[in-house]
Amino acid sequence: MSFISKLRSGKFIITAEISPPKGTDTSRMLRDAVLLKGIADAVNVTDNQRAVMRMSPLAACSILQKKGFETIMHITCRDRNRLALQSELIGASALGIRNVLVMSGDHPSKGDHEGAKPVYDLDSVQLLGMIQELNRGVDISGNKLDGKTDFFMGAVTNTELNEAGLIKLKKKIKMGASFLQTQAVFDVKKFSEFIEKKSEIELKQSKQIKIIAGIIPLRSERSALFLNKVPGIRVPDDMIKQIKDAKNPEAEGMRITSDIIKELRTLCDGVHIMPVGNHEHTKKLLEMAGLI
Repeated sequence: MSFISKLRSGKFIITAEISPPKGTDTSRMLRDAVLLKGIADAVNVTDNQRAVMRMSPLAACSILQKKGFETIMHITCRDRNRLALQSELIGASALGIRNVLVMSGDHPSKGDHEGAKPVYDLDSVQLLGMIQELNRGVDISGNKLDGKTDFFMGAVTNTELNEAGLIKLKKKIKMGASFLQTQAVFDVKKFSEFIEKKSEIELKQSKQIKIIAGIIPLRSERSALFLNKVPGIRVPDDMIKQIKDAKNPEAEGMRITSDIIKELRTLCDGVHIMPVGNHEHTKKLLEMAGLI
């Protein structure tokens, strides 16, 4: 059963994030993917995450799909104008990539090529609209395509939304996003409030959208403090103290994270695992959470 079918069926989804290599050697990426075999319903492949140059996600997705993995290809607005975005997406469709996750992308100044010029020709809402047009068989200028795409579109969102963020979320849903992947969740109460806001939007737009909650397993006090510097993420002080005081901080982080997943099961449609490092402990985490 495909990722789309599973999500639509009501199954609680598990997705997991993999970064392409910084170079041509794909062995480490493939080893990480093998750890997810039979666990993840789809593998997310990042697009120059944190503005650090890596292999094209289109190429990485194609390699992974040939190995039997269903992928979700990330595509950012940061690095390409509308011509390049359309070319990339048409190429991905021709290679059998069906699922895409749209986002703006971190500014190049945050990455390893500080002199790189950002593009941002389209924003994430406009990119969703462009993909809708490709799915209809026309390009963004209205020219007919020789063969249309058939993408299942997702977008990203924070869970603590100000007025501008709420407006943008409404636009993403209106422009055809079928699922939303959230920033990492550590406060289940605030996540529940986000779900209530999402439900209100669904009622007004007469459209349902699936929510996949982001999960970053905590490994140490240092990693938790680092995450608090990332926009849209907030690790509560009491969690940081629990890890700091624990005899085995990594084990305590796994316990805290598995408890979060258990609480989220009744609130959303799936979880997306974003490990600090590789997926060595992902299976154990999901076992602790009762998902496998």
